[in-house]
Amino acid sequence: MSTLQNIITKLHEGILSATINRPESLNALNIQTMNDLRVLIDDVYNNQEIKALIITGAGEKAFVAGADITEIAELDELNARKFAESGQETFSLFEKCPKPVLAAVNGFALGGGCELAMACHMRIAMETAKFGQPEVNLGIVPGYGGTQRLTQLVGKGKAFELMMTGDMISAQEAKSLGLVNHVVSSKEELDELSSKIISKILSKAPIAIGLVIDCINASISDEDGYQTEANAFSHCANTEDFSEGTQAFLEKRKAQFKGA
Repeated sequence: MSTLQNIITKLHEGILSATINRPESLNALNIQTMNDLRVLIDDVYNNQEIKALIITGAGEKAFVAGADITEIAELDELNARKFAESGQETFSLFEKCPKPVLAAVNGFALGGGCELAMACHMRIAMETAKFGQPEVNLGIVPGYGGTQRLTQLVGKGKAFELMMTGDMISAQEAKSLGLVNHVVSSKEELDELSSKIISKILSKAPIAIGLVIDCINASISDEDGYQTEANAFSHCANTEDFSEGTQAFLEKRKAQFKGA
């Protein structure tokens, strides 16, 4: 992906590692980086060589410390709406991606950075990471889906508290609230656990994994989650992977899924 200016990518055994690379700005999401994220996720959807995505931040301080305040400060009412809707659309693609997307949070995940992490399917954080939606300190609200996803993940009462106070929370508190899946003590452990979890997922049936994502997203949207689940279950029953998986179980061997 040579068109990316602020994201470094590496593809290894089907896993695309993407590093937001603006450490001098704590990896803040300026317009160019948001454009890069859109190109990145579009490629994940369309490139058959990519089976999963792990996204992290460059440097030792931040995953993404927020949006670029110098750009936000220039927004008027009309442009602010377009700004928010564009970001929501991009992050929705992360959330709905049929391939697993994991955020490896190596530092501050604030504002737009917290929103990006929440749009991913899972979050692993270093114990030094901090999470928060501090937008009220700037006189605005989260605009990239934070009001919705934080409420879904931590519950209404805690979401009110975090977004109205603008407080940051530690990785351990984020884990206790259900915002983070795992907390690790070093960058090496972060990379190792992220790869281990994604590799385990990739050993399963790809169609079923994609449909699990659809079903879970349906459960937190206006869709009928139960009907989505029934449709997905039915679809799986007509796949080669279903035949392979059930036969492998009966034959007590490891299944060899092909995504068909």
